[in-house]
Amino acid sequence: MKKIILLLSLVVLIGCKSKKEAIPNNKPAEIVTEVLIEVTPEVPPEVKIEEAKLIKLAIFKVDANLKTKAYELGKRILMTCNTSKFKPFNESEATQSVIDNITEENLSKTCTNFRQRYGAFKDLKLMEIYIDNESKITIFRYKALYTKAVANKELRVYMNEQNQISAIKSMDWSPIFEKKLFIKTDSDTE
Repeated sequence: MKKIILLLSLVVLIGCKSKKEAIPNNKPAEIVTEVLIEVTPEVPPEVKIEEAKLIKLAIFKVDANLKTKAYELGKRILMTCNTSKFKPFNESEATQSVIDNITEENLSKTCTNFRQRYGAFKDLKLMEIYIDNESKITIFRYKALYTKAVANKELRVYMNEQNQISAIKSMDWSPIFEKKLFIKTDSDTE
């Protein structure tokens, strides 16, 4: 009887043996390769597609004025879905291609779809900032917050060296900064 109890005790001890937990590897800011698509109705034939090296920045190290401007301009676009009114961008806020492509008419089509799926837009939450040292584009990743709990959207605001929006993109949220197409025209390389 003692042998059976001893044997059962050993089995229980072996069965309850704790497993080692994986310790996360805290690495410094890593360089990410990403390819992005600028907001244009069609890609012109003189466009070159190439990869760009991106560096993730600490949010607190980025100029507060630049963060505020990116937030306000991104929020202005999404607030159009709530108010049905859009104040167009001017040359100090956005590049000419963005001004031409983001119109109240284009936004109203997108907003109709977003309001049905996600509810009313509430706010933006800054999650990450990346910079492409080659093209000097700063990418702000915001998590877009909506009234419906199912909403899990991201808004990316691309700011150039002149602190203008050079592109803006909405997509499903992903915790990982994924590869997308980055388009550079011949005029950008000169």
